[in-house]
Amino acid sequence: MTVTFADIEAARERFDDPDIVRQTPIETNRSLSEMSGADVHLKMEHLQRTGSFKTRGAYNKLKQEAERGSDKHVVAASAGNHAQGVALAATTVGLESTIVMPENAPQAKVDATRSYGATVELHGANFGESMSHAQAKAEAPGMLFVHACDDPDIVAGQGTLGLEIYEQVPDVDTVIVPIGGGGLIGGISTALDALDDEVRVIGVQADLAATVPDSLQKGIPVDEESPKTIADGIATGSISELTLGLIEEHVDEVVTVSDDDIARSILVVLERAKQLVEGAGAASVAALLSETVDVDGETVVPLLCGGNIDMSMLQTVLTHALTDRCQLLRLQIRIRDQPGEMGHISSIIGEKGANIRTVRHDRAVGDLEVGDAYLVFQVVTSGEGHAKNVMAAIEDAGYEVERVN
Repeated sequence: MTVTFADIEAARERFDDPDIVRQTPIETNRSLSEMSGADVHLKMEHLQRTGSFKTRGAYNKLKQEAERGSDKHVVAASAGNHAQGVALAATTVGLESTIVMPENAPQAKVDATRSYGATVELHGANFGESMSHAQAKAEAPGMLFVHACDDPDIVAGQGTLGLEIYEQVPDVDTVIVPIGGGGLIGGISTALDALDDEVRVIGVQADLAATVPDSLQKGIPVDEESPKTIADGIATGSISELTLGLIEEHVDEVVTVSDDDIARSILVVLERAKQLVEGAGAASVAALLSETVDVDGETVVPLLCGGNIDMSMLQTVLTHALTDRCQLLRLQIRIRDQPGEMGHISSIIGEKGANIRTVRHDRAVGDLEVGDAYLVFQVVTSGEGHAKNVMAAIEDAGYEVERVN
């Protein structure tokens, strides 16, 4: 199996309904350009109807299936984005679909998949167990399994993004693409290599879910049994022979980023580009801002490939990122356990313009002397300088204070 430039061009010809697959915009971003030293253009693929690029591949495959007169029942496994893409594509071309999702899949993604017309089965504690169950179901007569990346039609559909990027930014030097199973970068890099082999394509994975570096070194697909990342869209834990071959042939470099990098980038994109993206969607920006990618003076297109972030995950990410910026502090202050102490310290914090979110007493702590206690304040500040001023004011009032988050 392989994918050609002609396959990608043919896929785009099938995209005849902008309500299913639209050409997403590209926007220049001054803030990210200043941070990276490059001319940064964000490809807004998270603005697709389903919130990700996955509809491109699914629609390319299933439209051909319908044109051949097939009435097969479509089966797929997904943690979210592929599920929605397959559900919408199948319903659009008149095919029934069943999507198997892990039991812990975000409810918002389950509801969205059902809203596009699919039957959703929750099975398995992780994506691997969901995949095995879906593949077993697909062995029955009249069933068609749609893989998220190990399929030339799927990869060709995703590759249409490469055509769009080159047409929208013809002077592009570098394109940064998140990697899960490899279908997205396989298609994009194939298209760009045919259009201009001077364009550099950089892939990015979460460091605790990275399968590509080891696979490239060994020359065969290598699995990661327990991928751990907040970017669930790229936590596939495997790539295929098809996608590995395309990466080997067309991709220039693959880097990894941490979950801390991804969390910070979600917040940066939200603040500086006014766009809400999921972890996978922010991974390209995390790579852009990392020290491992040199793009100084270049025209760069990071791909925002998905925007379906679960709200509980968003809360977790924002809490982590705000803590990292010293905008959310947990201060442990040693006091004499007597009336008025909490009020006194609260007034100091308030006078410095910080907001107290929570406070508690800790008395059962081994290093405390009789009659002492800790007050633990959760405080919101404007940043590192403000946080230092608040802590200095508390110390100047004679208290022992320590930041404990």
